[in-house]
This record gives sequence, structure tokens and C-alpha cells, in this order.
Amino acid sequence: MSRPGEPTGRTQRPHLGAGVEPPIDRFHSALALDGNKPDSKDLALDLGSPVSPLRSRTASAAVTNTSSSSSSSGSFSGKLPASAAAARNVASGGPPGRPNHPGEISGESGPTALEGRSLRPGHRRTGSAPLVYSGGGSSSASSPMTNVLPAGNICPSGIIGKTGMIAQKTPRSDVLGSGTGNYGHGSIMRGGTPGVGVGKMGWEVGMGNLVDSVARRAVTSSDLQEATRAANKQYKRGQFAEALRLYDRGITMCEHNAAYRSSLVSCRSNRAAALMGLGRLGEAVKECEEVLRLDPMNERAHLRLASLYLRLGQVENAKRHIYFGGQQPEPSELQKLQAVEMHLAKCANARKIGDWKSALREADAAIAAGADSSLLLIALRAEALLHLHQLDEADSALSSACKFETSSLSSSQTKLFGMPSDSYIYIVRAKVDMALGRFENAVAMAEKAWQIDPTNTEVTMVLNSVRSVSRARAQGNELFKSGYFAEACMAYGEGLKYDPSNPVLHCNRAACRSKLGQWEKSVEDCDEALRIHPSYTKALLRRAASYAKLERWAEAVRDYEALRKELPGDSEVAEALFHAQVALKTCRGEEVSNMKFGGEVEEIASLEQFQAAISLPGASVVYFMAPSNQQCAQMSPFVDALCTQNPSANFLKVNVNESPVIARAENVRIVPTFKIYKDGMKMKEMICPSEKVLEVSVRHYSILH
Repeated sequence: MSRPGEPTGRTQRPHLGAGVEPPIDRFHSALALDGNKPDSKDLALDLGSPVSPLRSRTASAAVTNTSSSSSSSGSFSGKLPASAAAARNVASGGPPGRPNHPGEISGESGPTALEGRSLRPGHRRTGSAPLVYSGGGSSSASSPMTNVLPAGNICPSGIIGKTGMIAQKTPRSDVLGSGTGNYGHGSIMRGGTPGVGVGKMGWEVGMGNLVDSVARRAVTSSDLQEATRAANKQYKRGQFAEALRLYDRGITMCEHNAAYRSSLVSCRSNRAAALMGLGRLGEAVKECEEVLRLDPMNERAHLRLASLYLRLGQVENAKRHIYFGGQQPEPSELQKLQAVEMHLAKCANARKIGDWKSALREADAAIAAGADSSLLLIALRAEALLHLHQLDEADSALSSACKFETSSLSSSQTKLFGMPSDSYIYIVRAKVDMALGRFENAVAMAEKAWQIDPTNTEVTMVLNSVRSVSRARAQGNELFKSGYFAEACMAYGEGLKYDPSNPVLHCNRAACRSKLGQWEKSVEDCDEALRIHPSYTKALLRRAASYAKLERWAEAVRDYEALRKELPGDSEVAEALFHAQVALKTCRGEEVSNMKFGGEVEEIASLEQFQAAISLPGASVVYFMAPSNQQCAQMSPFVDALCTQNPSANFLKVNVNESPVIARAENVRIVPTFKIYKDGMKMKEMICPSEKVLEVSVRHYSILH
């Protein structure tokens, strides 16, 4: 995510990375609640009970959905739109450097953009990556590039500096970022030295062993220089966790000696850089604040905090640090900050008028502009997706926040949409939980929001609504279990007065109406549930069953076919589809007397038997094979599984060694060969197909129309 380096000699700041800031402590613990998730059990074709667990059609693919959202809204499934390149991995947390993993820091190994302006003498930067230093704030003020390097420096080649070693300025790619540059006393030297093959495998292995041995000694050493030198080595290698441990060791030694105050500031500043490399931005903020407590005018800490707060979407805090001491930020930094501020304002306006497509678009734009680790923007995206009827994507976005490390930031001081920011996050979580049937979790989230801001009107309204809906649902479930279906229907209807767009209540009321024989009304409730939550499997099952009761076989077959794609291994759905298909063909006057459901793969021995079998109604899948053929031996178990999964199709097997007449009549020269017939007519022929191609073809032709 780092931008290209600017010409040498011009101070440049690194671009913001794509790391994801962890949420606040309370939100992290609250998100772990999962005791009332209704979609966790296996789904049986029990259409009679609204109390049974409800599962979306994507449940088999876990909570992280793969369905994509509409391009018009700019929404996404677990990740941001491609156009928001700087934020494409914001959805989930994780360690830096691993590609294509949401929430990781891409192309950056440490501190970020706003800390890169010209610092005090000795800390001037020309590269775009963070500076890890081991000296005090002014220890390098007069260090020319030809000075002998002291202990504790990191040299261009990665080799520990020795007395008399002369640094040579050699332009090359910066191993920590995208720029180039050489630093003075107490700093990392960027670039490389002539004659050292940085990319050589042998050198890397040798240096890795050397650094590891130094690190092991430094952990127990009482030598501060040895600890900081080893820590810098590990940081440069991208081993941020090990570097962090060594910086902690250095801090412990410094804290007990007042003479090491300057070294303590240095270790803590470097510790903040390592935390940023790990994506632990909340802890990095606290570390920078500790540096400022020790050294209130530490420019590096101020700039690093400005960068961190911008990534967290806290514009006012970022301004406070970027303008510290009356200094003016560089135009590029100011432009980035203003862009985030503008998009946040547009987010607030869009939410106020209920323009959720615009809210989603502006949230993505704010993330792309630099607020790539803002949990508040993740919550806003989830709320927009919820209102756009993309519940699975909304849930996935919020669930990814569970992976964030606890930040312990006092974000409740930040107001968002007229309420404290962490209160808003709880409100969004409550709304999504309600829509997905996690009523107890929803109540818990709404109560947490109210505890933070009990005077806020919106928070109070959401809490009252959630409690009322949860109470109505619980009452309806009890009445349904007792067989009082009309009363249960009324209870669910009462809950819908408080939350008209709750798909669970609509689906539960459909179950009551089906028990009362009100099939048309049951279909209406299922239609509404599926409009709100298109991948709601239970609602689709109930609607298919209601269509069957109404003998609307074409609609029933359509719904069961959709269910078969989502639940290919569900035998009850397969059987229901088969019976609906038979009924549909009967209504059309087609022959169905020889149709059968299920069974094993039938072996064919004669040409007459073959001709009779492929003439049966429906699809016939013929498997030409030879037991001695290795591909056939591998394919046969899969064919048996397909037979079980597609009971409406006839599966036939021809051993070409024992039945050469059939093989010659069908012109089969290579095995395995598959042919699919429908009502006696050949529809498709496949020679040595892959399992996937065979499965898709069988599923396509086994559907009766």
C-alpha cells in the first residue's frame, strides 16, 4: 500500500497502510457472544416449527459469505470494492505481509504516512518507510554519512556494524518501504552496500542464523545496546513480534535507570513501530502517548499519532497532532485528511436521509482515502448493507471485527451520528443480530449501547424495539410449541409492529399459517422474508412446501431446484423435488409410470436392456467403464455418490469388457465415457470428464421440466 518514493533530497512521508484497527475492549468482548446463533445446527426438512434453527442458504460455506453485492451500491462480500484499492483488505484482521488476506497491512512493514516529514537534525528522511532508531532525540544531530557507525545501528547489508566500518551511500530499493535514504547516528541505514548479495539464498540463511542467535542472547542479556541492536535486526527482517519482545527487554532495563531516559524514549518509539507492523494500531497509539508523556515535544510521536488517528477515522485527533507546535502539514497530508473528513460528513448526511447506497459509497471512499482501519466505517457499511437487504454481507463485515485486537481506545469520547461511536457500533450489531434471529445477542448489544448513552433518543428507541420483538418472538414460540397456532400467529404479528422488516418473524408466522391451512398467506409471509433476506433457506423451504399444498407445481419445482443447488446432500429436499417433478409432469399429461426415486447404479448387460433403460422418463446417465482402468477405478465411487445425490435421474453402468456390443453400438472407444439421455434422446456426451463437469451436467439434465 506504500506509494512510490519521491526523488532523493525531498522529504517524503510513507503512504498509509491497509491494516485494520482493532475495536474497543467492550466491543471485542461483546462480539464474542454467539450463544443464540440459530443457524448452527443441521437443517432438516422440518417445516412445521418456527422454533427450529434457521439457516441461510450460504450456511454451508460458513459465515464468511462469497456472494457479491451489487456494483451500483459499491457493497462487497467480506471485502471492499476493487475501486477502493487502498482499503481492499479492511474487512478482517491479521498479521501484515500476507497477500489477499483481508485486514492485513500490504506492502508496508511499520509506521505510516504522517510521521515522515522532516524531523529534528539527524532524523531527516528521504524514504517512505518508517524509521526505527536506537539513539536519543538529538544524538545524531551532527553525524555525517561517513562517520564510523556506533553499536546498535543497522547497516545497509543487514550485518552488524563494527568499529571502523564506513557507510557508503548506495541508492537501492528500501527494504522497509518504497524510498531510499541513509540515516545518521542511532538510525537504520537504508539501501545496500556494494558486494553484498541481499537476494542470495545463502546469505539470507546465514544472516538469519546469525540474527537468531543474537536475538536469543539479547533476550537474557543485561546489555542495553545488544538488546536494541538485536531488536532492530528483527524489525528490519519483518519479524515484528520478536522485535517487540526485544524492545520490551530494552524498556525494562531503561525504566530502572534515570540515565537511560533518552534510550527509553527511543525504545518506546521503536516499540510503537513494531506494533504498527503487527497491525496492533490501538496499542501503537498508547505507546506513542507514552512517548509524549516522557517527551511532550517528540515530533516523531506526534506525526505517528496523526497517522494512526487518520487510519482510525478520528479526524479531529489527527488534526491535533498534525498541527502540533503550530507547524503546518505538507499539502499531501492535509489533502488526505480533508478527503477523509469530507467523506465522513457525506456519510452522516446520507445516513440521516436514509440514502444507504450513498452511505455505502462514501464509507468506501473514506476508507480508500486513508481511514482504512476505522471500525466505525465498518459498522456504517454493515448498517448500509443491512438496509440494502444484504444481510449475509453485513454480518460478515461485523464478524470480521471479532479478529481485531483490543485497542482500549476511549472512542466513546468521539461522537458519530449524534451518539458515542462505540454506542453506534453496538446499535448496528443489535440490528444485524435481530435480522438474523439472534435475539438474545441483539438485546445484549442494545443494552450495552444504552449503558454508554442512556439519554440518546435513537439508542433508547432501538433498545425498546429489540426488547419488544424479542419478547414477542419468545411468546410466539411458546404458543407454537403448545399447539396454539392462531395465538402464536398473533404474537409474531405483534412483534412485526415493532420491526416490520424482520425476516425471522415473517417466516415463523408462515409456519403458523401453514399449520392453519392458510397456504396463500404462508406464501405471502415467505415472499416477504425472502425479499428482506434472499438467502434465507428456511423461508424458501416453507414456501416450496406451501406451493406444493396449493398444487402450484411449477413454483414448487423452481424453489426445490434452488434448494438442491444450495443443499446438494439433503436427501429430503431431493425427494421433495422428485415428487414435485412427477406431479408437474402428470399435470402436463406426460408419462411417469416408470419413474423411480433413488436406488443404486444399475448395471446393463445387453443392448435391449440398454435401449429400454435410456427410454425411461427423465434423465438417464450412462457410465461406460472398465474395472481395470485406473481412471474408472477413481471415478466409480464419485458416480455412486452422484446417484445418491440425484435420485430423480437413472444411473446406468456398462462394462465395455463384458458388453462390447453396447460399446460398439454407442461408438465408445475411450473409458470412462459418460452419456446423458433424456426421454430416450442423447443430450450430452463426455469423455474422461472432471468430477466437477460431470456433477454440473448431471444436475442440469436431471431437472425435469
